[in-house]
Amino acid sequence: MEDYPRTLLEFNDRFASEEACRAYLEALRWPTGFVCPLCEHPAAWRTERHLYHCRGCGRQTSVTAGTILHGSHLPLRLWFAAMWHLTSQKYGANALGLQRVLGLGSYHTAWAWLHKLRRAMVRPGRDRLRSPVQVDETYVGGAKRGKTGRGALGKALVGVAVEWPGQERLGRIRLWHLRDASAASLHPFVTAVADPFATIHTDDWSGYQGLEDKGFSRVIHPPEALEQTHLVTSLLKRWLLGTYQGAVRPSHLAYYLDEFTFRFNRRHSASRGKLFYRLIEQLVQVDPAPLPQLKGPSPFCDARTPNVNLDPLDEDRDPPY
Repeated sequence: MEDYPRTLLEFNDRFASEEACRAYLEALRWPTGFVCPLCEHPAAWRTERHLYHCRGCGRQTSVTAGTILHGSHLPLRLWFAAMWHLTSQKYGANALGLQRVLGLGSYHTAWAWLHKLRRAMVRPGRDRLRSPVQVDETYVGGAKRGKTGRGALGKALVGVAVEWPGQERLGRIRLWHLRDASAASLHPFVTAVADPFATIHTDDWSGYQGLEDKGFSRVIHPPEALEQTHLVTSLLKRWLLGTYQGAVRPSHLAYYLDEFTFRFNRRHSASRGKLFYRLIEQLVQVDPAPLPQLKGPSPFCDARTPNVNLDPLDEDRDPPY
């Protein structure tokens, strides 16, 4: 049974102590009881430092070890407050706002926390999109002189895939930061996000040619007919502009695409607390993210993605990494 607070008052009452936060994490990480991550022995005792001491191999494990919260020396109550703030805001939160709300002494701490939590928004082994799927690309970034459309300079290319149940309905989405609009970039995107043998709806761009050889059924439409992808594109750009003032560095763009995807796919949740629950549920499944990794490109984007300039964007006065 899913157990989460529905309101801010419930949240404050539920997680008023470190012990309550720790117990909640333990229940989500080990729903049937503690299991040693090293030897998988189920028996352990608690130490005075709130560690599990495995009776099998003697290893001591904290509830945050091996998760996104690994190595954090700040209270769990503060982390829970950050997650509630991030998920309860309809359009998300930027680092400066989080720093002010939580009273963090460093902007860099707030920035790192948000990026860690965005990584937790990608559920390991998440399902692929079911057929039919509309696929298109869009460019994001500041206004630039020169060529427009595919091949535009100074912007970042984003692949957009949308489940299309029919008519005006929208299913789940997937977004990727792509290197370019070639088949070498588009084919891995489609094969990663869509079920094998799905029906893929695209325009007649040459980069989609050859999808049939990978098991997909391809249906070609005129560009203006891909209305579902255009709607998602419009919402994405409005979100980037409204929440982050368009200030997203290209090397970290994939993190923001993950956050938008997380929010969009849960847009029908009856309670914002459900997003909080899902974030913590996935947080305990995601490997640690040391600061040097956060400063580099997201591991979920195409490794070949170039570091283009998204002027005038500079993530919420993003640290100059």
